[in-house]
Amino acid sequence: MIASVKLFGMKLFDEDLWELLFKFGLDLLVLFVLIRVIYYPIHRKKDYLFTYFLFNILIFFLCVLLNNVKLSIGFAFGLFAIFGILRYRTEQIGIKDMTYLFSVITLAVINALVSKKVSIAELVFTDGMILLVTYVLEHLWLTRHEAMKQLIYERIDLVKPGRRQELLDDLNERIGIKVSRVEVGRYDLLRDTVQLRVFYFEDEQDHRSFNELAADDDD
Repeated sequence: MIASVKLFGMKLFDEDLWELLFKFGLDLLVLFVLIRVIYYPIHRKKDYLFTYFLFNILIFFLCVLLNNVKLSIGFAFGLFAIFGILRYRTEQIGIKDMTYLFSVITLAVINALVSKKVSIAELVFTDGMILLVTYVLEHLWLTRHEAMKQLIYERIDLVKPGRRQELLDDLNERIGIKVSRVEVGRYDLLRDTVQLRVFYFEDEQDHRSFNELAADDDD
């Protein structure tokens, strides 16, 4: 009875709602495991939790609506490509964070656009494999996690070739972490500064210093 009621030419209720709720619930479950269980305990970036969850949900419903109005699959893949290459201009995103962003988008598109020709078992297997491979790479294979911080460094004399150890020692003392390697970026000769990308292994850090560093990354 309710299914026959229309408002402004639109159905008040459609049985496809149950299919939508199932897909959305499965998508949220997989997303939660990927981001909150696998990603966050390692990287501790709270801002990205908001980004990943909202990105996935928005793209999921966007794909559902596009699929319902029978737009071409080419148009849908065009949107997928646009979201896949999206870059935030306010902050440069690391390659691993971009990979997680791509994974979030992929999960939304898969769960939203899957047709009735694909069984639930195949859909669950696909989502499960994405989670399994991500977990294995993060926790079992890549057991040492190298983090990175960008900073402006004023002791430009230590960046010269042959003074690498002095540079590392100075960074270790001033930042309070054990630096594994450094990449040199742009020089600012007017201010006598240089941009550095400082890399460090999380398992090598003093517990207190590392927690303070992680807190800085969350702010």
